Amino acid sequence: MNNLAIFDLDNTLINTDSDHAWPQYLIKKGLVDAAETEAQNEKFYRDYQNGCLDIDAFLKFHLAPLARYSKEELAEFHREFMAEYIIPHISPMQRMLVQSHQMAGDETLVISSTNEFIITPICRLFGITNIIGTQLETGADGRYTGNYIGTPSFREGKITRLNQWLAERGETLESYGKTYFYSDSKNDLPLLRLVDEPVAVNPDAELEKEAKEKGWPVLNFK
Repeated sequence: MNNLAIFDLDNTLINTDSDHAWPQYLIKKGLVDAAETEAQNEKFYRDYQNGCLDIDAFLKFHLAPLARYSKEELAEFHREFMAEYIIPHISPMQRMLVQSHQMAGDETLVISSTNEFIITPICRLFGITNIIGTQLETGADGRYTGNYIGTPSFREGKITRLNQWLAERGETLESYGKTYFYSDSKNDLPLLRLVDEPVAVNPDAELEKEAKEKGWPVLNFK
């Protein structure tokens, strides 16, 4: 029976937050209003860290720029973004962590609250093809509309989306010998408490406290 290794992405497999970094890239590129975008980006990031993020307001802010460009233009932007803002923040140990599960024959899966446009190419750097991110609506013209569909993969929403993914495969968590989940954030405590083997990675203070209380492994890649 195979195991299932689930990974958060931001500050877990990468030592940065791609959701926070993408607006910084757009500002540097001159594609958005710099002052307004920076203020909003920092506010939402603080809210996320403090555990009080309004996910709908955040997604409205974060997804709006995607509707202004074709998917081809966005793909080119993303290549630049990855080279400057993502790849320099991946350590050999993070790559080895994923590879250790892959070499053991485990199924690997990323569940991130960040949207699927941003995370999919990053996950593929790790050879991970099972990817759950906040889903984006595409219009009749083939462009993103700036809206999301379904349940955002945030907090308890990660459990909802995981169960949907498993159901599509005709599986449940019990279909696996062991289930692992690696995350940095207290926002992921609902899923961490659900799996067999929770692991704190670069943990925030609240997650680190719970990990120590419950004897969960703690990894630091920064």
